[in-house]
Amino acid sequence: MSWGTELWDQYDLIGNHTQKGIEFCEKYTHFVKERCAIELDYAAKLKKLVKNYQPKKKEEEDYQFTWAKGFRGMMNELHDIAGQHEIIAENLTSAVFKECQNLILEMKQEKKRCLQEGFKIQQHLSKTLDTLEKSKRQYEKTFRESERASETHKRADADINLSRAEVEKTKAVAQLRTQECDKNKNDYAATLQETNRAQNEHYTSLMPAVFQQLQEMDERRILQLQNFIRESAKIENGVIPIIKTCIEGMENAANSINVSEDSKMVVDRYKSGFEIPQDIPFDDLSSPNSSVGSGSDSSLNTPKYSGTVNSRTSSGTITGRSKKRTGLFGIFSASKQQGGKTEDTKEDYSNLAPNQQKKQLQKKITKLKHDIAKETAERDGMSKMRDVYLKNPALGDASSLDKKMEENGQTLDELNQELQKYESFLANAEGRLTPNMARKRSSMSHEENSVNSMTMSASDLTVTDGNRMSSSPLPANNVQTPPSTEEQNSDTPVIESEIPTPDISVTSPEGTRSNSSYQEQASFDDVDEEYDDSGILGTARAKFPFEATASESVTVEQDEELYIVDRDHDDGWTRVRKLNGDEGFIPTTYAHCHFYGEHCVDCGENVPAM
Repeated sequence: MSWGTELWDQYDLIGNHTQKGIEFCEKYTHFVKERCAIELDYAAKLKKLVKNYQPKKKEEEDYQFTWAKGFRGMMNELHDIAGQHEIIAENLTSAVFKECQNLILEMKQEKKRCLQEGFKIQQHLSKTLDTLEKSKRQYEKTFRESERASETHKRADADINLSRAEVEKTKAVAQLRTQECDKNKNDYAATLQETNRAQNEHYTSLMPAVFQQLQEMDERRILQLQNFIRESAKIENGVIPIIKTCIEGMENAANSINVSEDSKMVVDRYKSGFEIPQDIPFDDLSSPNSSVGSGSDSSLNTPKYSGTVNSRTSSGTITGRSKKRTGLFGIFSASKQQGGKTEDTKEDYSNLAPNQQKKQLQKKITKLKHDIAKETAERDGMSKMRDVYLKNPALGDASSLDKKMEENGQTLDELNQELQKYESFLANAEGRLTPNMARKRSSMSHEENSVNSMTMSASDLTVTDGNRMSSSPLPANNVQTPPSTEEQNSDTPVIESEIPTPDISVTSPEGTRSNSSYQEQASFDDVDEEYDDSGILGTARAKFPFEATASESVTVEQDEELYIVDRDHDDGWTRVRKLNGDEGFIPTTYAHCHFYGEHCVDCGENVPAM
């Protein structure tokens, strides 16, 4: 159905209709733009929500439980869902919004061209009609004048009073007017014929062509609008499988929560390793061997959390464990803490429960092994660099590395000594969990320790540090066991040790145990310490921006400073940590890397042999 034949007389209405169509396209464009803004805002708020509820460094230990891991997995899937909403906004912007804007621009230009062409056609028809009207008026005028001239001639010819000359004159005027009338009549007939031809062409050919162009433009607008709506649905449908996968991931995160595993983890984390206290013996006050009367301590049967042996204080009382001041006196304790480790924390963590001591020692050993591996890699790098300098002196002076290599060797020796020491502590701590074995070793070493403690002088046991007296520390596996029958009346503590050099603990006259020289060395933090940054291999700067598309990756901006946590293992990815604590993988080729002890290279390039 053609607008040119059906709507030949509705030119103005067709123009208004096409204008409304263009305005509707503009309205749809604004709708898509606002929807993209809503999608982006929704995605940003979801990501912010996930970021706000990410665990802090001090909460990382609590997030080892399955219920916390499930929650974390759910947040990761929610973060991915937010990314899909961003994809929706991006695709709508590129595939719908911009295309709709281009369509509106084309339609406005085409409509303007069609209307200008239609206006010219109508102007031509109007001029033709005006010419016809003028020709008709001229014909009417000459016709009336011819009629009047003929009437005048007839009256003059009938009038006997007029001369022959006057009659001939009126006759001549009448003939002239008749000739003019005939001429204008012919002109009018020709003009009318031309006007009819132009009018017929106007309504059957010229204007229908303009209407056809407007119709095609409007139909193209409708088809494009249909495609835009279909494309929007296609974009939505494209992310539904991924969103469905994210929802399934949430379900899997919920299914991964294991009640029994969490309960077992609580036991593993907080189990002290001590045995249940034995029954408290009855003190018969009427007996001459009563513990009250003799001043003995019946609490010797109970394992002590601090791991210290009983000693007599200056006031003459027997103490089974050291008491910490709490309440008001604790307000000054904060100034005695350094790095989250209090003065009560010993080097071998013997002040902790056995299981907790073992975990802390294992963490310390792992850290030392990591440091040794790092220093070894640095030494190998310097050795290779030194060989390169020796082969090609133009690249550098090989002697400049001697001091660094010497310092590196000293550091390695110190780390190896620390490792051996803490491995010895760990071996003792593992033996501390078996009371029967501890009792056997204690009974075997009791006599030797007693003799050594009596023969060794105070000057041999102490080392002066300013005005402070110190002695060797207790071994890591000091185990307090119930004394045997022959030891009930002895004040000598039972000390069990596996360290090659004998460590003797003495009591100062003031009743306080002197500290070990080892207590001045750095030690690991207590159980609830936060993650430390010793795992950083170097620094990096992002060459290009990268948008995370998976939960294991992390979004970085161009020129953003990063920490390297793990190298590229020939898979094209490097694990980094941002300054705000976010951690994940980025493409290796997207960053300039600076590894500690190495030259600046791209992560994707192998470190040159040195």
